[in-house]
Amino acid sequence: KAFALHQNFPNPFNPVTTLQYDLPQDGLVNITIHDMMGKVVRTLVNSSQTAGYKSIQWSATNNRDEPVSAGLYLYTIQAGEYRQTKKMILLK
Repeated sequence: KAFALHQNFPNPFNPVTTLQYDLPQDGLVNITIHDMMGKVVRTLVNSSQTAGYKSIQWSATNNRDEPVSAGLYLYTIQAGEYRQTKKMILLK
């Protein structure tokens, strides 16, 4: 019934984590992962999606499928007017 971005699990993670989110209505969804400098590391979702409970996995790779370094990352969901960001930690 409401937009929600849940904390990833496991967190800290290595090598894969799961991101879950809730969409109360159909619409364009964008989920991106940024490093602490604000640079986009990976675009996980950039498409129109139906309402419901969703999840997606990230395997700690960038947009070129190269492994990223250990550290703190931010993941952001944007769907219509809704925008939320959370932190996650990659340990190696």
